[in-house]
Amino acid sequence: MGDFACPQFQSLGERYPVLEKLQKVSIGPLVFLIFYEVSGGPFGIEDSVQAAGPLLAILGFLVFPVIWSIPEALITAELGTMFPENGGYVVWVSSALGPFWGFQQGWMKWLSGVIDNALYPVLFLDYLKSGIPQVGGGLPRASAVLGLTLVLTYMNYRGLTIVGWLAVLLGVFSILPFIVMGLVSMPELRPSRWLEVDLHDVDWNLYLNTLFWNLNYWDSVSTLAGEVDDPAKTLPRALFYAVILVVVGYLYPLLTGTGAIPVDRESWTDGYFSHIATTLGGVWLTWWVQGASALSNMGMFVAEMSSDSYQLLGMAERGMLPEFFSRRSRFGTPLIGILFSASGVLLLSWLSFQEIVAAENFLYCFGMLIEFLAFVTLRMKYPTASRPYKVPLGTVGSILMLVPPTLLILGVLALSSLKVAMVSIVALLMGFALQPCLKYVEKKRWLRFSVSPHLPHLGATTQDENAVEALMPVLLADSRI
Repeated sequence: MGDFACPQFQSLGERYPVLEKLQKVSIGPLVFLIFYEVSGGPFGIEDSVQAAGPLLAILGFLVFPVIWSIPEALITAELGTMFPENGGYVVWVSSALGPFWGFQQGWMKWLSGVIDNALYPVLFLDYLKSGIPQVGGGLPRASAVLGLTLVLTYMNYRGLTIVGWLAVLLGVFSILPFIVMGLVSMPELRPSRWLEVDLHDVDWNLYLNTLFWNLNYWDSVSTLAGEVDDPAKTLPRALFYAVILVVVGYLYPLLTGTGAIPVDRESWTDGYFSHIATTLGGVWLTWWVQGASALSNMGMFVAEMSSDSYQLLGMAERGMLPEFFSRRSRFGTPLIGILFSASGVLLLSWLSFQEIVAAENFLYCFGMLIEFLAFVTLRMKYPTASRPYKVPLGTVGSILMLVPPTLLILGVLALSSLKVAMVSIVALLMGFALQPCLKYVEKKRWLRFSVSPHLPHLGATTQDENAVEALMPVLLADSRI
């Protein structure tokens, strides 16, 4: 979409004067933005115990990061520093496979992100309803979803720096009650409970979907790369620290909850950590966990919406969406992208937790397969192109690294229900129809499309490796302006 012409390089400050006054995101807030894009704490992992029991749940959160989270984070570090702009994975795929597939990647990832964001009001109210039963359904629940969405959307509108430091504060508050819960539980811990397993009674679909949902979206931070201070150094370090924070943030509460009280698998559903808090510490700890859940869901919501809205801005700057998507508010935020993402959340928030997770995972799987292909293609076509961070495995080693996560993706897809598969495939086909429609709109000049002049010419990557090598330093220098 668009001709990818690049007559001159122009700084963000020249094109958007307001951006000269904006502070770039530093490593501390970026770590917690990644934390909230991926995790936000242990809220939502309860279904893994219900599906498979303590042992498989614990092993899942030990093994899954190795075969999935770390490879995805490494790819994000390499390609995110290679292309440090707000299009993120859309730009990776466009440069490797062309603008059509770049658009499909953007459509699938944006849609899965919006579906993912619809989970957080659901999780928030699931925890809150144990203390306030009125929000369990009907008009009070609908009003609560609407009010929460509006408040958090406004925070995104005010700026990414505010969102980043808010993520730090919310993250600290959300983690603290589980540290306390672990300390309180020590006299009651029975390590033998961690070994409970019944391989004949495992819901593999729920198990894999729960693990997958709780440990993916490492690439979401790539759509914020244009807003990061010195992304060549900051992005890889932030991803490293975030991986450690996420894995520990899951395992510590899981070991506490399954080891301190007898395991009743059927009770391990959304909000069960509140019950564990009551058993171990009393009402005061229960309210703290519920408050942490509420704030954690706020953090996940604003982080995901930031990623989704900046992705739309990045696609518009590449001419894949109408130009009005690239317009920024007086705070430098992508106003149209925020409004579109918020509307999608409201439309999808009526679905159940399990339905949302399954649909989001299905779409995300397709997007990741394309992302893997783009990563390998760029490695093979342009092995000497500038990469400020490079996965230290070589091309063959990097390809072998992708075998386990690819098999995992195929497993998640194979275990999806027919209903989820059909709805997701229809959504994918909509992307195949939408891109030609937008090209037609552009051809008829019904809406304006343009490529931002401060971005390099992606078309060069399909023609000449030397052009790629020449463009990378310019792109990196431009990202620091």
